[in-house]
Amino acid sequence: MNFLCSWSGGKDSCYAFYKAVQSGYQPTVLLNVMNEYGDRSRSHGIPKEILEAQATAIGVPIHFFNSTWTDYEVNYIKHLKDLVKRYDLSHAVFGDIDIASHRAWEEKVSAAASVEAVLPLWQGDRKELVLAMIEDGVEAMIVSCNQTVGSDFLGRMIDKSLLEELEAMGVDACGENGEYHTLVVNTPFFKNRLDIEMTGKATSSNYNFAELQLK
Repeated sequence: MNFLCSWSGGKDSCYAFYKAVQSGYQPTVLLNVMNEYGDRSRSHGIPKEILEAQATAIGVPIHFFNSTWTDYEVNYIKHLKDLVKRYDLSHAVFGDIDIASHRAWEEKVSAAASVEAVLPLWQGDRKELVLAMIEDGVEAMIVSCNQTVGSDFLGRMIDKSLLEELEAMGVDACGENGEYHTLVVNTPFFKNRLDIEMTGKATSSNYNFAELQLK
């Protein structure tokens, strides 16, 4: 029951990790894909040292590899296979909720590495899941978002009032369609809360990113 968690640093992968542990799976290693320069995560734009601090707070190792989007799948399978052997893994945990193409890809790469894909949040109600995360003590801030959400939301913590603001704008409360991404700074299973400072904002490919550092 040893599992690898596909770890973005955000709320969904974090909550999937939490639910997997509650179901009896054994957390063993986190896996994060960095951009081709190796300084920020491929999906959320989170600096490597902050992701390392999350892993330290959890008490499990984190494995990184750099990749372009073009080579993403090939590299993912290669590193997943290596980690399966190194950590004697039987399962890979993912935080997707209801996008079928994402699940199909996760099952594909897991099968290629001879592990079973586990999606603890699958088919949950998007808003109810975010509310459950808040209730269970997951503290997450918005660290990237599209122009519909807007850069003013960068650095804000996810809470009920923020969800209401997003929904009033016609934005999915969970951000499952890519409207925004988060960074988890504390959870019930962190040994310590991360002290994160937003030092600025940047825009790349019509997407807004918070510039972050550990205090």
